[in-house]
Amino acid sequence: MQKLSQPIKLDLLHIGYAKLDEKWNYDNVISPFSRLFYVTTGSAKAYHTNQAFELRPGYMYLIPSYTYNRYKCDEYHEQYYIGFFEEIMEGLSIYTLKSFKYEVKATTSDIHYFNRLLELNPDISVTNNDPKAYVNKPSLLNFHKKDRVLNSSQYLETQGILSILLSRFIDDDDDQMIEKSSTKNNLEKVLIYIAEHLHEALSVQNLANYCHLSTDHFSRIFKQNFGVRPLKYIQSKRVERAQLLLLTTYDSMQQIAEKVGFDNISYFSRIFKKITGKTPGSFRKEQLNV
Repeated sequence: MQKLSQPIKLDLLHIGYAKLDEKWNYDNVISPFSRLFYVTTGSAKAYHTNQAFELRPGYMYLIPSYTYNRYKCDEYHEQYYIGFFEEIMEGLSIYTLKSFKYEVKATTSDIHYFNRLLELNPDISVTNNDPKAYVNKPSLLNFHKKDRVLNSSQYLETQGILSILLSRFIDDDDDQMIEKSSTKNNLEKVLIYIAEHLHEALSVQNLANYCHLSTDHFSRIFKQNFGVRPLKYIQSKRVERAQLLLLTTYDSMQQIAEKVGFDNISYFSRIFKKITGKTPGSFRKEQLNV
């Protein structure tokens, strides 16, 4: 699989410790940031990526960004929770380039890292246990300001701990198998190209030429490797970036549409609603007013 030739950028959004009961029962949770849990006692369930996870004490759990998920706690459990943004370059996620596990047995070091991260960042816990409420104006629109209150050593230590915890979920065995496919390695260069040029006009012909392949062959092997046709992939990435801009900037709909490669705001709104089920305006209003 594609090697990480560029450093990953991680931004801590929130961290805290929660004691949760049967009220922790939420559906249709989709966020532009990743979630990481460490369960200390009790039990609960999480559902995402077509899998069901029993949240067990002593284990860590990762939920990637832009992943539909739901939660359910029948009785009681306690957890450390982390919310963070990750990006290799604008519009390109590490989840696209690497394979991940979503459940990992916590080590003594992992537990220390959660505690240390909380010590370094004591004032950014969430005030509402509803996962949908994590997406709120103060935390998203101003999350960069929180980094500025840390001194250099605290900031670097925070980044290092986030990197270590995220690295625990990388599926190295799957990587070794995928790295044998030179075709997929070449195709993943196209994903980087798409991320770098998402604001520009992109066509299957352009991408096929970039790979020195015919249009039909490129489209076919792209779907074989990534599960979707190239244009559908581009649309999904444009909508993902639009969601992030809607929640983290004050840009107008027109500005956001242009930044994600849509010249026509009506077409932008139609594609956005087709993928998310909501118009850009209603998505922003709903999420920022939870």
